[in-house]
Amino acid sequence: MVKHIPKGDLPEKICAHCQRPFRWRKKWQRCWDQVIYCSERCRRSR
Repeated sequence: MVKHIPKGDLPEKICAHCQRPFRWRKKWQRCWDQVIYCSERCRRSR
């Protein structure tokens, strides 16, 4: 099992609100397919 994955190799998406790229986070590992905003601030201001 790999313990460390370089940040450049993590999946990336574009935020639906601010149009900035954001990368996968461990807290999103179970719901990455449903994540569309980079932060709570963007999610609230939709």
